Amino acid sequence: MEVRCIQSPTLSRIPPSRLMEKTLFLRGHTGMQFSTIAPTLRFKSHNVRPSGSMKIKSSTTLDATSSDVGNKDEKLVFVAGATGRVGSRTVRELLKLGFRVRAGVRSTQKAEPLVKSVKDMKSEDVGGNNPIDMLELVECDLEKPAEILPALGNSSTVICSIGASEKEVFDVTGPYRIDYQATKNLIDAATSAKVDQFILVTSLGTNKFGFPAAILNLFWGVLCWKRKAEEALLASGLPYTIVRPGGMERPTDSFKETHNLTLSEEDTLFGGLVSNLQVAELMAFMAKNRHLSCFKIVEVVAETTAPLTPFDELLKKIPSKGGEIPTQKAVEESKVDETKTTIAATAKATSAQSPFVVYEDLKPPTSPTPSAPIFSGNNKPTVTVNEKPEPKTKLLSPYFMYEDLKPPTTPTPSAPTFSGNNKPTTTVNDKPEPKTKPLSPYFMYEDLKPPSSPMPSSPKY
Repeated sequence: MEVRCIQSPTLSRIPPSRLMEKTLFLRGHTGMQFSTIAPTLRFKSHNVRPSGSMKIKSSTTLDATSSDVGNKDEKLVFVAGATGRVGSRTVRELLKLGFRVRAGVRSTQKAEPLVKSVKDMKSEDVGGNNPIDMLELVECDLEKPAEILPALGNSSTVICSIGASEKEVFDVTGPYRIDYQATKNLIDAATSAKVDQFILVTSLGTNKFGFPAAILNLFWGVLCWKRKAEEALLASGLPYTIVRPGGMERPTDSFKETHNLTLSEEDTLFGGLVSNLQVAELMAFMAKNRHLSCFKIVEVVAETTAPLTPFDELLKKIPSKGGEIPTQKAVEESKVDETKTTIAATAKATSAQSPFVVYEDLKPPTSPTPSAPIFSGNNKPTVTVNEKPEPKTKLLSPYFMYEDLKPPTTPTPSAPTFSGNNKPTTTVNDKPEPKTKPLSPYFMYEDLKPPSSPMPSSPKY
């Protein structure tokens, strides 16, 4: 049997229906077995992967479930345009920060340079792990909305670095289809998946007209369609980050050795250069630090006169356009503070602050609250009070039980009545005068009293 290299030109003569294009070069030579019956190549099942191989999936075999929407993997990032100049570098920078990357590609054949560059990475660069094990390829056409949501899976962050090819100058619909419509399809799917952050790469001049935007817009209005994609992201409600880099055609990866990165607010810069690697490093840092990058639009260039400044200090100077994303430490601290507040409120409600709360009868009586006056027929206001019983209070004197010690009540005279001789007759209430005890101990000895002197009678003549 004759075995040919996978890059052999004669391979193109094999019928596509018999050639497994999706796993041809991505699987590598490990796990490959040949058939002596036909000249085609066969591979082992994807379920059994030898060491050093990678995951390859198609959006047609994936299914987005409700659990993917609710359970996001904080370490999983979906990168659209992973085979491009910015996207491929972004994948490697994400792997260096410990992320697992799900790379969305149109065709796995075009991902061969990306896979080779990841295999060339050292394990020390990715925390001692095998770099190829942290990369997953997913075939996904962003112009077909039905394929996007299953491809996202449970990714927590989406990075979009797609753009119409500059080589296809005569493709009139390219900027509209790729820079706007395909990007909008990805935004809609990310909104349905409820991702935690969406990072979009556009360009300087997307919200300006005139030089140099007029020159770039000669390419079938590419900046206008990029601006429409930005507006779609702003209207989606997702936590967004829009990166507007300067020219990235000429600078190489060594550009960062002589030019330091600078960030500016939206609609500030008119031109400038920056390398693809510098933009990739910035976006990977944004994915790692969402609390510093969300709800911001940044314009990125590199200058020789700019000082070397850490990314976090550069991002802090850019104002946020919406809500702020707290750090993981801040979220944990807020949960602790909330728990302490709840415990304190519960303790305050269940425990009395004063030892005298049990003595309700020591509180002063509550004065009744007057209600609005009601006018009667004579136009005089009648004030009523709330029918709230006045609290019963205890008598403050210990002698309230000795009713007989109280002084006698003086009878109240009634109105005089006139008799026949016109003399008023005063009557009192028929209330018996209380009987009093004699004050002398000798009242029982009647015989000790002196004899009464006889009253003289009138003389008789």
